[in-house]
This record gives sequence, C-alpha cells and structure tokens, in this order.
Amino acid sequence: MTDLLFRDDAYLRSCEARVTALTERGGVVTDRTIFYATGGGQPGDNGRIELADGQQIEIATTVYGEDRSQIVHVPAEGSALPAVGDTVVLHLDWERRYRLMRVHTALHLLSVVLPYPVTGGQIGEGEGRLDFDIPEAALDKDEIAAKVNEIAGADHAVTSDWITDEELLAKPEMVKTMSVKPPMGSGRVRLIRIGDVDLQPCGGTHVGQTSEIGPLDVTKIEKKGRQNRRVRIKLAD
Repeated sequence: MTDLLFRDDAYLRSCEARVTALTERGGVVTDRTIFYATGGGQPGDNGRIELADGQQIEIATTVYGEDRSQIVHVPAEGSALPAVGDTVVLHLDWERRYRLMRVHTALHLLSVVLPYPVTGGQIGEGEGRLDFDIPEAALDKDEIAAKVNEIAGADHAVTSDWITDEELLAKPEMVKTMSVKPPMGSGRVRLIRIGDVDLQPCGGTHVGQTSEIGPLDVTKIEKKGRQNRRVRIKLAD
C-alpha cells in the first residue's frame, strides 16, 4: 500500500521514498508519494524521480494500480527505470499542481453558489467545469462569478477530516456528485471543509485558504440536455 502524503499536506513538493515494485508497463510504485493519481475529475500529477546518483526520471502522469491501494508513477516514454529497493526522491511539478488545487477548490465554491446535484466535472490547469442537474432557468455568468469570488475573497480556511463509510452512508445529502462517488471501501472517507460554507467528501488536493484561488471568471454556460447545464470557470491569471 502506498502512503498518500498529499492527503495530509497538499503543499509537499518533494519527499524521499523507496521503490517497492515495477509494473509490467514500466510504472514505478513507491512506499509513499506526494503525487496525486488520476481520479474524481482531477488529472494525475507529473514531475520527476531523482535517483541516488542524481539521474532524473521524468514522470508523465500518475495513476492508481489495479487494486487502488498502490500509486503508479508513469515515466515518460523511453525513460530508464529504478530498481526495486532503491531509495529515491520524488519531485512534484509544483506550479501545475498548485493551479489544479486552486481550480479544484474553486469548483467546490461553485457548487455552493449553484446548490444543485452535480452530474459531472473536470479539473484542468487554470480552468475547470461542473455539470449541474438544473431545471430550466436563466443563469448569469457574471452573477455566478461575483458570488464565487466573494466567497473566495472571504479567506475561508480549507481543512480536512475523516468519517467512517457507515457515517457517510447515513448522510447521503453530503454527496453532491451524482456520477462520481467518493472513494469508499477502506473504512473511512475524507471530508473537505471550507469554513462554514461547505462540507463534502473529496479525495483531491486543495489550497489551504480560499483567498489563494484568486479572481476567476465564468467563461461559458452550456445546455447539455433538457436539464443538464455545464458551467465553465477559469482563473483570471
């Protein structure tokens, strides 16, 4: 099992780890990692692995292993591989990760401003979207952006906590997403709390204060079916 250090500290940029396995496709598994694996609409992290002799292995993306208890770092094509048992240093592409963290947290605030069931979503580098199950209604881009920016500017703390699978099952209203379910099965589920404005299960990475999101724009609202509305946001910088 890979120890997911980013769950406790999303701001870690590097860490020492031990290589525990190499997959048939050349993926690198370590005993601990700061790299987030693709899931929940958030893409996997990239960066590099530094070997003891200083050699660098570029990591193109990060995914879950077959049983989801292991994180697999996927090297760029043609890269050399470490040996099982090697002690290495993982280095995160921090600038990319931080943009993903800002967008992910902003999407949580978007779900506060638009309190409707979420049917889908995607997190990108500087932009993202949520799909909502909304009855026929006129949505104003500028009004939505102003409300999200107001909440973000209030500088709410973003913290995490844990509840059991059973506790979450007893409170289904906490789950806003209809298509993406929170990771369950390990006995406990991670919650992301944003001040006193939002609380929902989420396994992704987030900023520590909402002010770090910075100003954003709602760039487009699309009709995707009779009741489905897609709202796209973009960081202003």
